[in-house]
Parts: sequence; structure tokens; C-alpha cells
Amino acid sequence: MEILHRNDLTLGGFAGLREHRLIVDPRVGWRNPGSWPGIGSCVYLADAIFQPHGETTMHPHREIDIISFIVGGRIAHDGTLGAGTILNTFDVQVQRGGAKGFVHNEINPDGEENRMLQMWVLPEKAGEETGYATFHPPEGATTRVYGGDGADGQVYASHTEVEVLRPTAGDTVRLEGPLLAYLALGAGAAGDEQLREGDLVRSDGLEFTAASDCFVISVSGR
Repeated sequence: MEILHRNDLTLGGFAGLREHRLIVDPRVGWRNPGSWPGIGSCVYLADAIFQPHGETTMHPHREIDIISFIVGGRIAHDGTLGAGTILNTFDVQVQRGGAKGFVHNEINPDGEENRMLQMWVLPEKAGEETGYATFHPPEGATTRVYGGDGADGQVYASHTEVEVLRPTAGDTVRLEGPLLAYLALGAGAAGDEQLREGDLVRSDGLEFTAASDCFVISVSGR
């Protein structure tokens, strides 16, 4: 098991947010000192704090799938997909760029800081239609938000699978590897390792026991 501590990374950012970039894969075309490469088709993960009334400003994406996880406060979403959506704490938003692409802006509508994680995943097939979906992962459950066979028509098909786990204090969850797992909220233990908020784990498998209510993102793939 390897562990990357978020706060060991340089704090960067742009526009109205500041962020730690935990995953910056060589396939995105730039380097970020200390960041890890991804797994499967996952090429980027950032943990961002939005300043009061801060925003990313409107910008484009094409042939990339963008997954946003709200872990503190709320985000107002604008753009060519899902315009006007308000995302609350623990909501997840998935935007598929496809061949046409999209533009979007994520905005903090409030006068206090809020927090959002953003992941980029490369689609396995170029030229797909653009798409948009939201998820509301419940407490105590595991929710797949990306990958698998896509049979339900909402989760995009991919060999790279992204799941949100929300164990409560005392719960134990087991994950098959190889995987990357990010403890976005809470604390717990994996074997003899004590994990805390902001820890990114790379492992061939993981048994995690929550010491508090947690929000965990798991990414597996080939």
C-alpha cells in the first residue's frame, strides 16, 4: 500500500479556487510535482476549495468525461449541459464531452468557502454523444457513478469504474484491486495504517474500517 497525503502537495489553483492536484497523469500533457499518475482511464483528480462567490469561469472540454464530487457546501452549475443545476453536499455530477464537447462554469453561490473534488476520465471510445447525469449517493452505501457495462443508461460504460462509498463510523468496506482510493472526508484504518482526510491510497485491494462517517472515492481499472 502506498499513501499520498494531500497536504504534502503544493497548493495551486486558478480563478476563484485553490486546489491540490493529487492525480496528474502524463496523458494530460503536463506535470505537477508530487502528483501521482492515474489508473485505467482516470487521468486527473483535484481537491478544490472555492472562495466565497468564487467560480471556475466558463471554459470548454472535449473528448473527456468530468466527474465532480461536492463534499462541502454547494455548487451552482452553468454551461451547455445541465445549466441551472444546484449541487448539494454529497451530490455527484458527470459530464461527457464526446465529439461535440461542452462549456461549463462551476460557481460558489454562497458567501463562505465550499469544497469540490474533480476527476477526469478518458472515454474508451471517441466520438460519443455529449451527456449529463447527477447522482445522490446515500449514507451507508456504495454507489457506482462511472464505468461497468453501462446497462442502466445513466452510468457510462468503461473498464474504469468509479464508486462513492459513504461508510458510517464502525463500518468495514472491502475493495478489490488494483485501485486508487481517496478519503475525502473522515478517518479510519486499513490494516495497521491510520488514514485521515486527504489521503490517496494505491493498493492491490483494501479493507477499510471507518472511525467516523466517511466519503471515499474508489477508482479501479485497466
